[in-house]
Amino acid sequence: MPNFYVYLVSSLPTLYFGAKPPCSLEALLSKCSGFIPQKDLEVLRGLRSEELPQQKNQTIQKLLGFETFLKNELVRLRAVRKKVAPEKYLRPNGYAGPSIYHVAQAAQRSPSPLEAERILDRARWNFLDELGFGHYFNLDSLIIYAFKLLILERWERINKADKQALLDNLITVN
Repeated sequence: MPNFYVYLVSSLPTLYFGAKPPCSLEALLSKCSGFIPQKDLEVLRGLRSEELPQQKNQTIQKLLGFETFLKNELVRLRAVRKKVAPEKYLRPNGYAGPSIYHVAQAAQRSPSPLEAERILDRARWNFLDELGFGHYFNLDSLIIYAFKLLILERWERINKADKQALLDNLITVN
């Protein structure tokens, strides 16, 4: 199978946080199918699956560690507010960054749940940017690109949602 990472990655449009995604993850996978080895394509296909924690890729493991640490910080902050012990809700840490606490705190203090999610996704995006340093034309660069694309797709669904219908549904359910 050919290994055309340089051609493939350089042909992808640049992603910007908050912008409309230029394509879907499925379109990216379709584009990758003729240019990268099948085993690497399977890694990319597995990014949405439940087996993600079992992936052996170092970039994926670092991202999962970051996500675990971020969620643990949110658990600690929420536990203090609810006056409960957080230990039974914590998971083993994988990544310890000095700014994670401040990101979690900013999200926790946000008056809007939507803005809190934006703060957390911005931190994820920035971490992906950090992970991307030194990975320009390889599988890791495609993994990072795909995760960023998933963030943009999520925000596209949020922005397109019928907010009034969701609110009406929430009010009638309660």
